[in-house]
Amino acid sequence: MKINIVILILFLKTIWISAQVKGIVVDENDKPIPYVNIWVENENIGTTSEEDGRFSIDTNDKNKNLFFSIIGFEKKTVKVDEATKVVLQSITNELDEVVIFNKKETKEIQIGIVENTIFQAFDNGPKNDIKFFPYNPKYNKTKYIKQVKIATDSKIETATIKLHFFAVDENGFPGSELLKKDLIVTIKNGGKSTKIDVSDFNLIMPKKGIFVGFEKLMIENNKLERTSIDRNTNLTVTQKLYYPFVLYNYVQNPIGFTFISGKWIRINDNKTGRYEPAISLILTN
Repeated sequence: MKINIVILILFLKTIWISAQVKGIVVDENDKPIPYVNIWVENENIGTTSEEDGRFSIDTNDKNKNLFFSIIGFEKKTVKVDEATKVVLQSITNELDEVVIFNKKETKEIQIGIVENTIFQAFDNGPKNDIKFFPYNPKYNKTKYIKQVKIATDSKIETATIKLHFFAVDENGFPGSELLKKDLIVTIKNGGKSTKIDVSDFNLIMPKKGIFVGFEKLMIENNKLERTSIDRNTNLTVTQKLYYPFVLYNYVQNPIGFTFISGKWIRINDNKTGRYEPAISLILTN
């Protein structure tokens, strides 16, 4: 009984010291910015701004910084107690020269084929998980990226995620984004292999290879809440799940990358291999 009392006191103390920071993210014209990636700096705590730009995030230290990141805007770090209204400056990009590509689309190959998948989900923040696709000279005949296939599972009618494409920098890390705007993808209910047509972006397989990944959006429309009884405290606990779940598969390559709290982290799960998102690409000519 004493053990249960101690656990309950600690549980209530945790609730008492935890604070929820609420704010809104806008551009220089005071227009809300949806789906901004927000992290407590140097911590594994994050969230995503809603469609109206509003966000809330839990932190118990007002001296901490929040990191804000989204394609098309400058990254920004703000003190927690100054995050009521965060203004992000848009990045002015010169318009690319319009080039007409002679796509025949008479040939297709699928690369990065996934055979076995497992469930693996994270619900503590909108980190980017990616998969590396190395270049092969045979891709010269099918150099355009036509589709992305990603294994997903969802328990809600429609859920949304972001897709990202990264070049490879001089150190072998994910480099610059290859798209100049967010690619928001809708995932339907159920377990399936979702196909996303990206042919309009005219993405060409880079000679250094490419990183392709997803960013989970911690927004209300993706959330499903479940309640259960904690056996230790006998208290009702609410579990928040954010869909869709992206399936993973085991690979022999032990080195990978994940984007957390505003920076890329090189990960090495063990000496023999690790899990990576179950993503494949369709290339065409």
